[in-house]
Amino acid sequence: MHRGEAYVYDVKDNPIPGSTDRDHGYWRDVGTIDSYYDAQMDLISIHPVFNLYNYQWPIYTDHGNYPPAKFVHGTQGRLGDAVNSAVSNGVVVSGGHVSHSVLSPGVHIHSYATVTDSVLLDFVQVGGNATIQRAIIDKNVVVPDGVSIGVNREEDLARGFTVTESGITVVGKSQEVRP
Repeated sequence: MHRGEAYVYDVKDNPIPGSTDRDHGYWRDVGTIDSYYDAQMDLISIHPVFNLYNYQWPIYTDHGNYPPAKFVHGTQGRLGDAVNSAVSNGVVVSGGHVSHSVLSPGVHIHSYATVTDSVLLDFVQVGGNATIQRAIIDKNVVVPDGVSIGVNREEDLARGFTVTESGITVVGKSQEVRP
């Protein structure tokens, strides 16, 4: 800022190219776990208030050098799929099911795992038959096969996870997840 290199754009009073009355002035303070979670869920709503698909006002980010997302295994009960979700480059959903979630680059969901109403950050690995519900899992976490997160509040607290009053379970960056 002292070098004159910081900029501010007043989204409330200035027009944003391509915005509509519905999304004009969108702003969300993400200073709490619940508000961060809500902002992520805003992005995957059917008609998001914050429109990532407004090509007149592009979001310039470095997407890294990742391959495209991949969904594999098509046998009965072992279909790799994601519905009502945002899936980044480099994600592999290998026979697992993802619903109403945000998956960051490098996430890998293994066979028969389910991820619902969750935010998984970079390079999270979800083992086979694991269950993730209403959780935020930070970078580089490995969830072992068969483990459940966000299903039993007391169990999550006993494993050292944070659980908000509204029931969002948070697993910290590179935190070990014990079965």
